[in-house]
Amino acid sequence: MSSEELSALDAARIAVAALLLEGVRYVVVAPGSRSAPMAYALAEADAAGRVELLVRIDERDAGFTALGLALATGAPAAVLTTSGTAVGNLLPAVMEANHAAVPLVVISADRPEELRGTGANQTTVQLDLFGEHVRFAADVPAGSDPRRAVETALSAATGAFEDTPPGPVQLNLAFRDPLVPAPGDRLPPESGRRVYRAPRGPLALDFPPASTGLPERRTVVLAGHDAGPVAEAFARAHGLPLLAEPSSNARFGPNAVGPYRIVLDAFGPESAQPIERVVLFGRPTLSRPVSALLARADVPSALYQPVPVAWYEPGRRTELPLDNLGDLADFAGRGSAAWLDAWLLAGAAAQHAVDVVLAGPAATGPAATGPAGTEPAGAGPAATGHAATGPAATGPAVGALVWEHTRGQLVLGSSNGIRDVDLAGTPAPEPAAVVFANRGLSGIDGTLATAAGIAIGGRQETTVLLGDVTFLHDAGGLLLGAGEEEPTLRIVVLNDAGGAIFGLLEHGTVEAAGRYGTAVERLFGTPHSVDLGALAAAYGVAHRSVSTTAELAAALAEPWEGRSIIEVHTDRHGLRELHERIRAAVGDAVAGVLAAQ
Repeated sequence: MSSEELSALDAARIAVAALLLEGVRYVVVAPGSRSAPMAYALAEADAAGRVELLVRIDERDAGFTALGLALATGAPAAVLTTSGTAVGNLLPAVMEANHAAVPLVVISADRPEELRGTGANQTTVQLDLFGEHVRFAADVPAGSDPRRAVETALSAATGAFEDTPPGPVQLNLAFRDPLVPAPGDRLPPESGRRVYRAPRGPLALDFPPASTGLPERRTVVLAGHDAGPVAEAFARAHGLPLLAEPSSNARFGPNAVGPYRIVLDAFGPESAQPIERVVLFGRPTLSRPVSALLARADVPSALYQPVPVAWYEPGRRTELPLDNLGDLADFAGRGSAAWLDAWLLAGAAAQHAVDVVLAGPAATGPAATGPAGTEPAGAGPAATGHAATGPAATGPAVGALVWEHTRGQLVLGSSNGIRDVDLAGTPAPEPAAVVFANRGLSGIDGTLATAAGIAIGGRQETTVLLGDVTFLHDAGGLLLGAGEEEPTLRIVVLNDAGGAIFGLLEHGTVEAAGRYGTAVERLFGTPHSVDLGALAAAYGVAHRSVSTTAELAAALAEPWEGRSIIEVHTDRHGLRELHERIRAAVGDAVAGVLAAQ
């Protein structure tokens, strides 16, 4: 080491100070030796009350935990790993952060230049490992000052560069031995001060009524993922129906239509009141009817885009991008009383039809069972779907109940969970919870870790709804080391012993035809017989098992502390038929009210 070269600890301390100066307050650390200088420097900052550290042994979960922290706080959150495969494990979280525009800061430790390419242990090419999925990547040589690289990275992560949305960045910091503190170094005295961020509460906006000079148009407002309450306020001000996905944080208010994706057909091109225009807020991700509407060449559509977004490339979508609400108002016009009334009547009739089907005694057909057809683990007689305890639980019924009972923060897993809420969750007059979902790439990986980060960063009770396959995919997210902060997290697992969503897609038709034998069930259904109660016990997490809507409602109404799992046993094999009955009931109900207008 030259006389001008920084020691590994000195460079790490400078890096930590720069990260804190740029707004990083949470760092998730995965253990490792090459990253030790950063770990020690962060421990010093933690003792001084300047940063909060979380430790996770699985780098993939560390990345998703940091993602959740950034989502909940709106501020950049960092994840630290050692070299080698540890860095590669962050790729799923980085990809999600890229497409969802989340300021995730990857700090990857590396070998110094003289060891690269020599076969030194745990040495590979780490710079640009994430390719186009990061906004900025820097390789900081061992012994050099990392300050400028940190400042540039944080500017890129937070969207400070023109025409560039926020997103993940990589700081690849090389360290040369020694990697441990000098003999005289020690932690500073504990300050007793912790860093807290104000909880983010559900938000409603209020706009003045649209100008009567605007033309009347049969326009609908679509609120996709991350649309925000501006979508609800715009729809209400313009007298337009609001079709809002659960993770839009706009699914509330007097203009919101619950089962909108089934109602859309009633306002198609051959109907008495066809849709003329579409205004889109956020990213639509959930339903094919919405995608079909946006793809129609005869229905002009506009996208409200006041800031750069990461979920599509310019010129690759058909909507007209508009960056101010005045131009959007001119495009949308205002709805007539008859237009809005038709949608609200149809929406109310559709919601009632959904509720009636889900409350019926034959909602699923056979009673719900546990793994491999056994009684649910840990369940008494009341958890076997007997009529005395109400209808057997189904995915849509679970989604509706979780939506109704959740306050604080709600995390919705990909696959069927978020779609169940979208179908059956009744819009409330006011927003009841802040809703999160990994819809950047809609993967099922890291959902438990993301929810834990959201719960810790948001500093309030958090509920996560996910399926059993999603839960098992991230079972390691339940692991907390001794002394680590336990989030207030209620985990609702819809356990139908496999993947149910594929049965609702084209694969269900293939399975029903029988031409491929058991291939669809094996390759897509992925059946299992995992005892989730035993798994929860292994991680020290409270667990209870239910199988009826009444039992679930009672469980959701109870207070909880720390982490708890509510396992809801259902039978996925009747799900396709259930959805067909819902569609038929909604179609009849909507046709009836519209004909009576």
